[in-house]
Amino acid sequence: MNLKKKIIIGTSSLITLVSLAPSTVLADENSDQPKEGETKFLTLSQEPILSVPEEFPSQFKYDSGVDIDYPEDGVKGIFVTGYSAGGSKMDSLVKMLNETELNSMVVDVKDDNGNMMMPLGSDNELINQSTQNVVDPEEFMNTMEENDIYPIARIVVFKDTKLANDRPDLSFTDENGEVWQNGGNESFVNPFEKEVWEYNVEVAKQAAKLGFKDIQFDYVRFPEGFENRDEELTYSRGDYAESDLNNTKQRVEAVTDFVAYARQELQSYDVDVSVDIFGYAATLEETPGIGQNFSRIAENVDAISSMIYPSHWGVGSLGIDRPDLEPYKVVDNYMEYENDIFEQLGDKAPTSRPWLQDFTASYLGSGYYKQYGAEEVQDQIRALNEHGINEFLLWNAGNVYSEDVQYSFD
Repeated sequence: MNLKKKIIIGTSSLITLVSLAPSTVLADENSDQPKEGETKFLTLSQEPILSVPEEFPSQFKYDSGVDIDYPEDGVKGIFVTGYSAGGSKMDSLVKMLNETELNSMVVDVKDDNGNMMMPLGSDNELINQSTQNVVDPEEFMNTMEENDIYPIARIVVFKDTKLANDRPDLSFTDENGEVWQNGGNESFVNPFEKEVWEYNVEVAKQAAKLGFKDIQFDYVRFPEGFENRDEELTYSRGDYAESDLNNTKQRVEAVTDFVAYARQELQSYDVDVSVDIFGYAATLEETPGIGQNFSRIAENVDAISSMIYPSHWGVGSLGIDRPDLEPYKVVDNYMEYENDIFEQLGDKAPTSRPWLQDFTASYLGSGYYKQYGAEEVQDQIRALNEHGINEFLLWNAGNVYSEDVQYSFD
């Protein structure tokens, strides 16, 4: 029998076997064997022929060569700027972690202005143009390994004045054609633009190659108050332009889709993916302007870091008259909202790793703030522990952290 088989794989995933030459085989009338000249269609699956597995095989993951395990007692970390990581302050920060239960550093790889704090080895020219040699990545990773400090790469995504000015077409422009700025003279790039997604994920991939074990995306959102100017500014809606969704839900889709895309792209790099999110996003179904839906972001990450600083809640929020004065109560009341969401997510719920306040918010004005120190930091941690949360990150923009803090309450 001289049969040739032609295999056609199309969108319906059919395999077609076509007899192209005469056959001497006679098929029984009731047999499943194909008769001479008959085309037989076998439906195999409606799923794609190739797909990325939910759990990427470990033997195929990128190995950076940096050997630092996930902290046994969970991540307990501090924020470190690129300038601290590459300067003399690093010694005192490492000493503090060696002498306490703190075990992790969240380090600026791409900062709030859009600058790379260290060479990343990327082929992307825009990334290279925005790179500052502030941190020696090899020296930094050696320090992390030698002191068993878990390294987390902070990548500021959509707040990016540098990229906005370099590529106004990827940003928002006003009626004069100028790149829009907020009250702090900061510009954002457009979450609807897939090129912006690719740009930031390229930064993340290079950070993973350097040895960072967790990629933490910050400013995964539109500018605050965007709902008040979304029809005034000029910008592309990309693939979302033809959507039947209203403006608010389009923004939610874009932000959520970016997070899902980033996690998918980073699967082979052996890193966790985490996202910073406003605390108030957990108290709403979705934020009207910035595009954050807490539960939808949460189900697409390994860890979520809600920024629940007492100073960031307005008067009367969470049922508290002046939130900055009551750090324990703020965290305690907030966790009721987050735990409800996590319960609904079930197995899809990520690790909760909130940002806590270790700074004094004097800008709130007399009577609305208090001096923060060890007691106030402990109050926040204690509230988390009482809700079963053992991971946290401490924020102080100047990287000056309170001493003699108790970091766990069993």
